[in-house]
Amino acid sequence: MKVIYMGTPDFAVPALQALYDAGHEIQYVVTQPDAVRGRGKKIQYSPVKAKALELGIPVLQPEKIKRNEEFIDQIRDAAPEVIIVAAYGQILPKALLDIPAMGCINIHGSLLPRFRGAAPIQAAIIEGDQQTGITIMKMEEGLDTGDMIAKASTPVDGKTGQQLHDELSVMGAELLIDTLPKLGSIRPEKQDDSLSTYAPMISKQDGHIDFNSSADRIERTIRAFDPWPGTYAFMDDKMLKFWKAETGSCTQCCHQKPGTVLRAENGYIDIACADGILRVTEIQAPGKKRTAVKEYLKGNSIEIGTVLG
Repeated sequence: MKVIYMGTPDFAVPALQALYDAGHEIQYVVTQPDAVRGRGKKIQYSPVKAKALELGIPVLQPEKIKRNEEFIDQIRDAAPEVIIVAAYGQILPKALLDIPAMGCINIHGSLLPRFRGAAPIQAAIIEGDQQTGITIMKMEEGLDTGDMIAKASTPVDGKTGQQLHDELSVMGAELLIDTLPKLGSIRPEKQDDSLSTYAPMISKQDGHIDFNSSADRIERTIRAFDPWPGTYAFMDDKMLKFWKAETGSCTQCCHQKPGTVLRAENGYIDIACADGILRVTEIQAPGKKRTAVKEYLKGNSIEIGTVLG
């Protein structure tokens, strides 16, 4: 099948590799422009571009695709049978959606219509969903509103954002390869808009812990934001990142201000929340690596009654 593949981050790499391994004709890979990183201002390719170059596939990197007639004409001249999108990073205009004979399809990291938007993997963990998965959908001008073609699900369990991301990226690749030969025969299913929820883009500021939340929700957020953006709180103007935690109940917590350190011993830090205790077991001090709280407490003290904010 003649394919144009559009993607940018690590999530989109397994599907590109799977398309190549399955023998599909990948005419172009379209990805976001190169970024400049670090003090040395080194040019950094997107993970998808790096994989495409490794596989010898031509790469296009338009700054913008909306009203980019030169780019759209180039895609039109290629006459792809299908355009496949996975976390590309720009909304596709109608002029592009109308080009391929079999349409444009998207690999989305949730069970639509739940968690449309940019951060469905993290949202599934934070909201305490038991199951999440992959949806392959036909693309239209709305944000993740197109008809659903195929789904695959997996338990969320106690997975971190990274673990779930890696699992879903492979699931998406497998489901894509299984679905492509059936595109002409599958009857897409419309989404129920009344059941839709939205997962907005995440920023570093979203990692700032609000201890007025329940301990359960904070623990899920810690897992969801591992490895990025991470969760943190301030102790005496010093940022502490929290990487692993458990939860517990406490009948006395209602008498303590949320964020109050209740205990700091035996390899954990207990912090009062609006509902229950957050027991932190892995932490990161400024300029240091992630470490078990047991090791952190050997060289650092945290006074009981300290309020984190």
